[in-house]
Amino acid sequence: MIKTIKLNISKMHCASCSANIEYALRKQLGIKQANVNLATEKAYIEYNDEITNLDKIKSIIDKLGYGAEEEVVGSMDQMAGHDHSKMLAEKELNRLKNRFIFSLIFSLPLAYLAMGQILGLPVPPNLVNTLIQFVLASLVIFICRDIWQSGIKGFLNLSPNMDSLIFLGTAAAYFYSLINAVRLLLDPAVMAVSYFESSALILTFISLGKYLEAITKGKTGQAIKKLIGLQVKTARVIKNGQEENIPIDQVKVNDIVLIKPGEKIPLDGVITEGYSGVDEKMITGESIPVEKKVGDQVIGSTLNQTGALKVKVTRVGQDTMLAQIIKVVENALGSKAPIQALADKISFYFVIIILLIAIFTLSIWLLLGFSFTFALTAAIAVLIIACPCALGLATPTAVMMGTGMAAEQGILIKTSKALEMAKKVNTIVFDKTGTLTKGEPEVTDIVPFANSQLLITNEEVLKLAASLEKNSEHPLAQAVVKKANEQNLKLLEINKFAALPGKGIMAEINQDKYFLGTKKLMAENNIIIDVLKKQIEILEKQGKTVIILARNTTAIGILALFDQLKNSAKESIEELKKMGKKIAILTGDNQRVAEEIAKELNIDYVIAEVLPSGKADIIKKLQLGDIENRKSPSSRAQDEGKIENHYVAMVGDGINDAPALAQADLGIALGSGTDIAMETGEIILIKNDLSQVAKAIKFSGYTLRKIKQGLFWAFFYNLAGVPIAAGVLYPLTGWLLRPEIAAAAMAFSSVSVVLNALSMKWYKID
Repeated sequence: MIKTIKLNISKMHCASCSANIEYALRKQLGIKQANVNLATEKAYIEYNDEITNLDKIKSIIDKLGYGAEEEVVGSMDQMAGHDHSKMLAEKELNRLKNRFIFSLIFSLPLAYLAMGQILGLPVPPNLVNTLIQFVLASLVIFICRDIWQSGIKGFLNLSPNMDSLIFLGTAAAYFYSLINAVRLLLDPAVMAVSYFESSALILTFISLGKYLEAITKGKTGQAIKKLIGLQVKTARVIKNGQEENIPIDQVKVNDIVLIKPGEKIPLDGVITEGYSGVDEKMITGESIPVEKKVGDQVIGSTLNQTGALKVKVTRVGQDTMLAQIIKVVENALGSKAPIQALADKISFYFVIIILLIAIFTLSIWLLLGFSFTFALTAAIAVLIIACPCALGLATPTAVMMGTGMAAEQGILIKTSKALEMAKKVNTIVFDKTGTLTKGEPEVTDIVPFANSQLLITNEEVLKLAASLEKNSEHPLAQAVVKKANEQNLKLLEINKFAALPGKGIMAEINQDKYFLGTKKLMAENNIIIDVLKKQIEILEKQGKTVIILARNTTAIGILALFDQLKNSAKESIEELKKMGKKIAILTGDNQRVAEEIAKELNIDYVIAEVLPSGKADIIKKLQLGDIENRKSPSSRAQDEGKIENHYVAMVGDGINDAPALAQADLGIALGSGTDIAMETGEIILIKNDLSQVAKAIKFSGYTLRKIKQGLFWAFFYNLAGVPIAAGVLYPLTGWLLRPEIAAAAMAFSSVSVVLNALSMKWYKID
């Protein structure tokens, strides 16, 4: 059985750390997938529990020198306010802070002793000076010993990481200086160069960089922490007529909770008493409070504003909408965008490449006749300035910011792949019912067919149609039944009911066989509808959906239903077209109705009369370029040319359109109710608002742009920094980069990448 676990990983320092863990895990038999996120310090692992288990997985990580602890996604501890991973992160942040402070305390006098003599400042005699430097440098190395330990483990496990480079560079400087100190001790007249200050300052700058990096990484996850922090800690439950405040994790389904004005609604539920305005901004991004009355659903953690409400709880724990949102966002962080593949591949081999470059640098300068001290300085600078951290942080930090901010706007981006695909999409396909329309059709026309042999009234047509539809859950069926109930019609008993997806239904009433549905259903059963064709055409030109009622072999009437377009439909389509997207409508409704809607909304392509089971096949054809012959009447006169490289997005309700959403390059599901975890789409729009489609694409594009910026600067830094450290500028300028300056540059490179991601918080969607 395939299981998914999430582990908190400790002691990771760079992208090569995460790459080494991924590589080791993927080699393990039974592990299907392993993604390690450097920014969140978490591993997302899929494995077959019949082949391997959690203990084996943790053992692999432990042997590499890292720590692993299981975390339950969207756990009740988080929801109740206790976040163990947050506690560990704060502990680690304090450790890094203390490491930097104590390193700095000993490094500053060391720097003074090393530079004082050059600057003409008062310093102790040479031998005493060197011995004091040795003691101070040794103290700094002891304080930062975890860096050396991690680096040594990397070499021993044949998986060197960034700490391995730092260890090699600082150890070379320290032990070279120690040898010279011993020579000086034996013969005070010896001119021996000391690098004690370099080894100490390198570790101090690295410690500062890691501390700043931890602070900024923590800020990139603020949006998710804010979502977790929304959860109410207690609820006022009514039991036996008495109000009782109890912890949120003790509330059960069907409990009745009382929410007073100004209080947060504790859990998802249905209003049983009261009327109020509810601010749902923190969940859906909707700024205007929503009016709520008896029978309406409310979402946990939203704010009750004006009136007291009694709510029957329908979801608790991890089933609530907030818990599902957190789970979706966290899972997105566990996925990897295709663009990250190159960075991961480079990071894995990065340390080995840098080691080879350092050896090459040392050898070249020695062969050119330069002193060993000079060559060693250049080699150490190469080891220290190299930074796979920036490569590893560019993608996850931007994804963390982007998905978190989008979630605050009611846009759930389920995978990192969706961010990249949203930018490529050039054709967007919309389902009709419930997507472009409100999904609340109403019966507008009832037309009985009467001749000398058959007399039937409007009421009888409606009564028969509603009797046939009462067992169906289709929106059109519910509209017909609702109309009959409004007229207080007594429905008839039916037998041998059969639903025919995309066509209609058939059943028996009083031993007569009845059909209700499309023209296709009538044709398949040899029912002639010629006498009704003109009336059907008139209604369809008005954009109405027509269903035909027949008894045995005779059509006896028609019903027309109209589903109003959503208020945001026209503006949303216009916005997407401004972005250069081609728009198509995909529906099971007839061609004429679909074309009327396409004409009103200025939609480019129409694909109508498609069975639900055939929608995925249509998406597949569109991906292969089969779209030009499907132009709507409003666009046929235009010479638009062929679309190259078809990337298709499907926008639907996420339930009936699941196969099409899954087939599309990008599935965008409009929120339906509060159950969002099972949606097929890679992007979910909680507000069920079409204007969010353009926002989601813009947000994805902006996040991808930030990822590319981060990767560019990471690559640019290493491509420029390593040659400079190796000394390519020395023949021209006579200047050689000192190792401690290289350490400072390396430390701040990762911080700059994270700051680039943090700048996203000021982005505003138009």
